[in-house]
This record gives sequence, C-alpha cells and structure tokens, in this order.
Amino acid sequence: MKFSIQSVLETQEYQLIPLQQGDFESLYEVASDPRVWEQHPNKDRYKRDVFESFFKGAMESEGAFKIIEKSSGDVLGSTRFYNFDEAENRIFIGYTFYGTKSWGKGINPKVKKMMLDYIFQFVDKVHFHIGKENFRSQIALERIGGEKIAEEEVAYYAEPTRTNFVYEIKKENHL
Repeated sequence: MKFSIQSVLETQEYQLIPLQQGDFESLYEVASDPRVWEQHPNKDRYKRDVFESFFKGAMESEGAFKIIEKSSGDVLGSTRFYNFDEAENRIFIGYTFYGTKSWGKGINPKVKKMMLDYIFQFVDKVHFHIGKENFRSQIALERIGGEKIAEEEVAYYAEPTRTNFVYEIKKENHL
C-alpha cells in the first residue's frame, strides 16, 4: 500500500508540517538548550555543528516534521516517521524533541496520538527507539501504551552507536 510519511497532520491545537531546509534556524532555536538533550544518548545536540548533522539526517529521512502550536505559530520541536518495513508492516516514530517551554503540558501524547491515528491506517505496528537512560521518554511511551520489546544498538545519523530500547504499539492496542 502506498502512503506518504510526510503528509501535513493536524488537530485543533497542533500541526505537523514536513520539515524544509529553511526551518533550520527556528528549529535550532528550540534545540539549542542543553536541557533538551540531557537524558538523550547524544547529549551534545544543542551544539550548532552537531545539530546541523541531526538536521541533515532529518531532511534525508524524508519523514521529518516540525511541530507547530497553531494558536501561536510557535515551533515546539520536531519528530519523524522512519524505517518503514513493508514485510513487517511496521514503521518507527522517533527523533522527537520539544523545547523546555513545552514540557509537562501534555503536548507529546497529543502529537503521538495524531501520528499513530494517521499511520495505523497503513501499518500494524509502530516501533520507537528510546535511549536506555532516557527515562522521561520511556515513561512517556509507557503512558501511551508502548511496550518494551527489545534492546539494540542504534547508529544515529553521523553520531556514535548507542544502546536503545525498542518499544512497540500495535494497531489493535491503540486507543
């Protein structure tokens, strides 16, 4: 089945817009705070040169989005679909980050629900890579029904390999 992993997605509050080259500065403004990356396996993404590599990988993935708050037009962060596996009928959601002003406001579960509602029209399983020390993201995924199913080494674009947990949400378990 053909589908786009970079359609504009939106709710009343938020919009996911396919990432464009011209979005670098607005996204880097959000990502330049070291606190955003403190639990992430690659803690130095707040540095401009490291974030440039991250952004390049996002552009090349052809599945990345900027997350916009519709009422203000503010860029809140980024996320993406990646690694579609037709044989397994599975895709990954990840590389998600938010600026600290978005933390603790229930934004991530709403954005993930929007992504899951869309992608479950086309796949049966969604996986997530989460750094083994990224407790904030592990808790967030468990709250939306993610189940830890594996541990694997993941090589992020232009970054060292890190140990990640793999979480899964199955279509039949999605609310």
